[in-house]
Amino acid sequence: MQTAAALIIGNEILGGKIQEANVFELAHVLRRRGVDLARVLIIPDAPSVIAADVVSLSKDFDHVFTSGGVGPTHDDVTMASIANAFGVEIVREPRLEKLLRHHYGEALNENHLLLANVPAGARQHYIDQSPWPLTIFRNIWILPGVPEIFRMKLEIVEAHLEGHAPFVSRAVFTKLDEAELKPMLDTIVARHPNVDVGSYPRWKDPKYETKITFDGKDADAVERAFEDFHGQLPDGEPQWTE
Repeated sequence: MQTAAALIIGNEILGGKIQEANVFELAHVLRRRGVDLARVLIIPDAPSVIAADVVSLSKDFDHVFTSGGVGPTHDDVTMASIANAFGVEIVREPRLEKLLRHHYGEALNENHLLLANVPAGARQHYIDQSPWPLTIFRNIWILPGVPEIFRMKLEIVEAHLEGHAPFVSRAVFTKLDEAELKPMLDTIVARHPNVDVGSYPRWKDPKYETKITFDGKDADAVERAFEDFHGQLPDGEPQWTE
């Protein structure tokens, strides 16, 4: 199984000025591509911190996805920090520069062109639906932090990321609380070690009290765990499944 980490960059996230919205969207895309999102870090716009974390994560995971710090202002330091971390120069990417000149026309200024600066050796991935590419350096996918643009870039990620079979998931929603479910869950976890079993209580919801999920890459194994648990529920227990 391929693994991934997300590096969320921005003082505005840590300071509570902007609500983080990108990890949820990234996780959904990675699940469809069969890649396990195993770690998420949220860090400030500090070049030394970005450099240290991006190097560490790139060694430990197959893919690293950064979010934030790729604009033209003083706190947009992600590109330079990645370049410094790996000892390469920042260079002007010709195709990006051409796109920017075409897009802004006579309104173009040097600050706009900062958006064409990338670490030397970076490559660009495109899709037919958009002229704007996604920059990848080694195994680091460099995405913007603005949620609307981030989601657009995720379309490029999904088109180019070489994953495996997507994760399979089943769920049971029940009126039982977690304490009542624990003996059954312990049994299921022991019987089905290759299936990730999750338990998620819900407060003050008239429909259900606990959601139990079964996730894995082997559809048959997930189904067996799901059926095993479902068969242990008390007769007449209100519940529904997905």
